[in-house]
Amino acid sequence: MSDPEVAVNYARVQDLAKEHASIKNLAALGHQFHKILADVEDAESILKNDPDKDMVELARGELQMLALQREQVERELRIALLPKDQNDEKNVIMEIRAGIGGEEAGLFAAELYRMYSRYAQRKGWRVEIININETGLGSVKEVVFEVKAKGAYSLLKHESGTHRVQRVPVTESGGRIHTSAVTVAVLPEAEEVDIDLRADDLNIEIAHSSGHGGQSVQKVATAVRITHIPTGVVAFCQDERSQLQNKEKAMAVLRSRLLAQEIDKQQQEITESRRSQVGTGDRSGRVRTYNFPQDRVTDHRISFTAHNIEQILDGDIDAFISALRETEQANKLAEAGI
Repeated sequence: MSDPEVAVNYARVQDLAKEHASIKNLAALGHQFHKILADVEDAESILKNDPDKDMVELARGELQMLALQREQVERELRIALLPKDQNDEKNVIMEIRAGIGGEEAGLFAAELYRMYSRYAQRKGWRVEIININETGLGSVKEVVFEVKAKGAYSLLKHESGTHRVQRVPVTESGGRIHTSAVTVAVLPEAEEVDIDLRADDLNIEIAHSSGHGGQSVQKVATAVRITHIPTGVVAFCQDERSQLQNKEKAMAVLRSRLLAQEIDKQQQEITESRRSQVGTGDRSGRVRTYNFPQDRVTDHRISFTAHNIEQILDGDIDAFISALRETEQANKLAEAGI
């Protein structure tokens, strides 16, 4: 990193800094593990050779404590040695879309957007809306937004999929419980070095930003729609007042959607963009159910259930994220035979 030839290459310096941070953590765990082994050797020596009964008793207690420490550090080392997801440290672009359920699905889409915004706020992260399609009733057909924070993708990537809500809609006079669905996609924010976009492959259109029902809210054309001609992938942004800012945000979305396609291909999953994440948007293929009558939220992938649904929708989703990450780590350890 201190090499003058490397120092002028910003992208290379960034890569090396990330690698250094990873190695530094692994080295610290290694030193801690070796110290525990040395302390165990000293305590065992006291048990065998020290005639002082008090010292022997202290050594026994020390060995019990060291055994627990060793077990913990060994687990951390196994996890640290697992292959890293190169996208884990990135910002994320999240896309929430109302699926089956009409107006009720739109209302729940708005609630999920608020849930993730509140979660980000609790973490001290920054959230920026890229594009939002609202109705006049507080519901959302679609919202695309960016969460800016180091490591955001590692925490939010498991939120992808179909989220199902079961409750009595406000408009339901008979008191019947309805089931609606919302899809969530979590894309790692792609940098320019991740996706090479040629100008000839892009069709950039400029339009007026619009409000509810298509009503024009600006006289100056600032909304930007970018189409990647080879793949047909489209990104749209109208949230900013500046055409340049909208273009930058739309480009960020486009790169991330194309990166998501590449990831899908690498994993030999469904090749259609984001298809592996969000499914069809119907009531099947769900990853999580929010059941209001039972005050229950269940993640079906790991059979994890929590209550206090209002707190969860207020951004208190750490329990779900921790459980999903632990499952991911356990699966990786099993696959690696560690």
